[in-house]
Formats: sequence, structure tokens, C-alpha cells
Amino acid sequence: MQCDYFDAGACRSCTWMGRAYSDQVAEKQRLVADLLAPALAGRGPARRAPLTWLPPVTGPEEGFRNKAKMVVAGTVDAPTLGILDPRGGGTDLRHCGLHEPGLHDALPVLAEHVSRARLAPYDVTTRRGELKHLLVTRAPGGELMVRWVLRSTEPEARLRKHLAWLCERLPVAVASVNIQPEHKAVLEGEREIVLTERATLPMELPMELPVDLPGGAGLRLHLRPQSFFQTNTLVATALYEQARAWAAEIGPASVWDLYGGVGGFALALAAPGRAVTGVEISPEAVASAQQSAAEAGLADARFVAADATAWALEQPAASHPDLVVVNPPRRGIGPQLTGWLESSEVGEVLYSSCNATTLARDLAALPSYDVVTARLLDMFPQTTHHEVLVRLRRR
Repeated sequence: MQCDYFDAGACRSCTWMGRAYSDQVAEKQRLVADLLAPALAGRGPARRAPLTWLPPVTGPEEGFRNKAKMVVAGTVDAPTLGILDPRGGGTDLRHCGLHEPGLHDALPVLAEHVSRARLAPYDVTTRRGELKHLLVTRAPGGELMVRWVLRSTEPEARLRKHLAWLCERLPVAVASVNIQPEHKAVLEGEREIVLTERATLPMELPMELPVDLPGGAGLRLHLRPQSFFQTNTLVATALYEQARAWAAEIGPASVWDLYGGVGGFALALAAPGRAVTGVEISPEAVASAQQSAAEAGLADARFVAADATAWALEQPAASHPDLVVVNPPRRGIGPQLTGWLESSEVGEVLYSSCNATTLARDLAALPSYDVVTARLLDMFPQTTHHEVLVRLRRR
């Protein structure tokens, strides 16, 4: 991939820009395998079974991001959408080649809307202005969720006034204002004001689900403004498909999806007669998952808003599932949850990780399990970031 911003030194976020994509994938595979190797080796009679690596999952090396997280700077009449330079000024990246085509085409229109609605960009040096970030997500069907991160509600009326102009030019399904009043490097605040009649963006993934599963042949996830979804739709679909294929081999009667987000793993693994429970700390994400499950007619799928580790530790042993799926943030699942898994009778675990360092630490703390299969999924081309899914089986 060739990038004018990178070549000009304007943006260095993609640290592997300019490297052949096949080399990037091979290097990620090597790095992840090397990080996991010590944790899987074991000692003496405790040596673990050999690990089988499946071929890496890849997608396009450009035009893959379904979400744009743009810092807004500059002036009302000439806003920049991109990042901040070392002096606190704006560097415009609205033509970034990582964005899906629909996002790429939307950003110039959104910049014009900033001027029309007279949304003063926030200046980090003077601490003046209102508009801090513009967050845009594109669904596979082309619809957009647009979020304006503001310092206060002062521009809300102007946003509402000019929203019709924007919706005439872009397929905006959900629009909202997020309030982040503090002067610190935080992407968004807690308060969200939805401006449109619809409050969720449907992310329809082309997965081949069981034919007797209500809801049809695709996985439809509802995304609310403060909910998390993987930034690479194609590879995220492959991630859920791999988990579902392993679950089909395991044949569990019950599944817990811890750190479940909007229910991607839980709903992908749902099947007639299989009890699935998703646990996620974000109430917004849980509401999204519940809506998706209800639309699909999945009566055996339930979702709980709670801390995943605390919730698991509170459950009686008789309720422990056959399969646990964990998809934690970069910090991993930590000693409490690994300790609980070790003491439980859970037979199989699927661990999805975006940080092989903490994954290796957690695997080392699970000596009762063999890591039988793993797969690298390149969710983030042009960078060192990675996603890896591993399957663990109790000895």
C-alpha cells in the first residue's frame, strides 16, 4: 500500500507502511508464535501437547476500516479531520486509504457539515472551542453512525438544525452527540444524546449460520453509539466463523461469552438447544445484544450487564458451562479469572486476544489446559497489531 501522508511524514500511525503485505503477515505470525512458545512448552511431565497453527486470516491491506476516529482541529471555515501534530495543530487525514470507500467518501461531506453547523473545533493549546472528535462507523450495508464529541451541549441546537442537510447527502442511520467536557486525552465521555429516531446501527455479517436457526442465514448485530465492534468487518466475520466452527466440533450444551461486547461470539455460537450467556460490563452493549437475540428469536441466549470476572466467580459450580469464550481488552483476563478457570470443570475455552503478551501470561497460568489450535487474524494491516484466537482443552 502506498500512502501520501506517510511518505510526507504527516502521519506515522501505520508503522509497517511500505512493507509487502505478505511479509507483514509472516512477521506477525512469527512474533505471536514466539511470544506464546514459552507458555506452551511446560516443564517435565507437565509438557503440553503440540500446538497446531491454522493458516492466517487476511483481508484487503487497504480500505478495510469500518470506523473513522478523527480529531477535529483547524477553524470553523477550514476544519481538519485527522490527528494532532506535536504542537497541537490539526493534520488533515480525511483521505486516509485505510477507511472503507463509504467512509472515505463521507468525511469531506462531514467536514462541510462542521462549517455549516458552525461547530468550532476544540483548540488544545487555548482550551477553546467545542468539537473535539468525529467518530463515524459504517455498516456492511452502507449506513452510517455519526457521533460528534463536544465539550458541552451548546452546539446541539445547531447540529439538529443542519442534520437534515447531512442526511440528504449521506446514509446516516444514527446520529448522536457525546459530551466530553474535560481537557485530557480521552476519546469520549459518558453522556450520549441520540439525535435520530433510530439508536442502533445494524451490522449484518454474511455468516453461514445453522439453517434451522431463526433469523435467516446472516448474523445481525446491533451497534449502539458507545458499543465496541471490531474495526475490520471482513476479518471480524472470519473470527466469529472460526469460533463457531470450533464450537460445532465441541458440541457444548452451554456457553458463557465473557467480555461479550455486543454479543458477537455469543450470537455466532447460538444454536437450538444450546444455552448461551453473554456477560459484558457496558449496559449499552448488553442492550444491543439483547435486541439482536430477540430479533433472531434466540430464546436460549441471555445477556448480563456485569464485570465478567466478578460474575463468573459468583456462579455456583453446578452452573459452570461446557465452553467459555473470553475476548478481553489488551490487559488480558488476569489471575482471578485464570484461577477460576483452573478450579472449574469447564472443558473447553476459546480465547480471543489482541495482545499476545498478555495472552501468553494467561496461558501460562492455565496449566490444566492444552492449547490445541490457534489462528492469527490480521485485523490491522500496516501495523504491528494483531488478533489471535486459541482453543484450549482441559486435559
